[in-house]
Amino acid sequence: MSENTSSHDFLQQVKACSHEPWVPKQLPSTLEEFYLGYKNTLATHGIDIKKYEPMFLTFLQLLKKQFENPFSFQPYHRALRTPFDYFSFGITFVKPLIDMPHSSVRGIENLNEIVEHLRQGHNVILLSNHQTEADPQAISVLLEGTHLSYIEDLIFVAGERVITDPLAIPFSMGCNLLCIYSKRYIDHPPEQKMKKQLHNKRTMELMSELLCEGGKSIYVAPSGGRDRANANGVVEVAAFDPQSIEMFYLMAKKSDKPTYFYTLSLATYDLLPPPETIKIELGEQRIAKRGGIHLYFGAKIDMECFPGSDIADKHARRKARSDYIWNQVNQNYLEISKKGATS
Repeated sequence: MSENTSSHDFLQQVKACSHEPWVPKQLPSTLEEFYLGYKNTLATHGIDIKKYEPMFLTFLQLLKKQFENPFSFQPYHRALRTPFDYFSFGITFVKPLIDMPHSSVRGIENLNEIVEHLRQGHNVILLSNHQTEADPQAISVLLEGTHLSYIEDLIFVAGERVITDPLAIPFSMGCNLLCIYSKRYIDHPPEQKMKKQLHNKRTMELMSELLCEGGKSIYVAPSGGRDRANANGVVEVAAFDPQSIEMFYLMAKKSDKPTYFYTLSLATYDLLPPPETIKIELGEQRIAKRGGIHLYFGAKIDMECFPGSDIADKHARRKARSDYIWNQVNQNYLEISKKGATS
């Protein structure tokens, strides 16, 4: 996006293109609301939005390109870095919303252990909670100064929304993704269920190939969705799906290379809070906020020895393991979210 567009205001450009055939009816109001929220949260912290006007104009160009010629994600998508660097654009877009002095990364010793496993050609699967659409970019912002090569190679297991919602797609294009349809959305619409199941099968085959190659780090949220606030307004880590964890464990055991499991806890919710309720349809409201965010890389998980590993019934045993891993993620999340409340 080399053309100089900084002389034009973003909202004027949105208004100017509102009647063009590529613009969905609700897009102008959605973009205006998102922009003004972004602007206001920066203004609260004494930051002038004008500095980021070219960035928003680039975003508008990327959206136009997407609507006119929709990008099709393959089951395994490699981040697009050229001719346009979508990875760097995502970091640039999210970075102003992150208050770095009030952000933190804990468990650096575990992250360094992960990096050493990868150096040796081993694999690492991160079992994590998930809070915002911008989690990949948030992780990248906090780690780019110390672990740039790690975040450039990190692979995210991505659900349908981030590869089908036009406002999310430019950011998803900058990530390494294993694209999979979660159980929550696989029946919607019903006539596409078989197609989605075949897609998932191909994604799993590709994941198996990647693990056999070795040196891969894969992030997955076994909850299948984002954390949300409860009736009291407290954000809770969503429950993990035992079947999801079992599937990744079975794939890891089939790999020719050693594969280790670690936990990752994210406290990023306030950056871009999800809707209060789960929406099947696309087009959710986005409200950007600025503040500190926190990561906690937990210790390696023993997938064979855990409380309840001696239970005879395999389903109960898998649930015990899932609950154990969730507890590890939740305990670390409570620690960093408490830190966030007091920083």
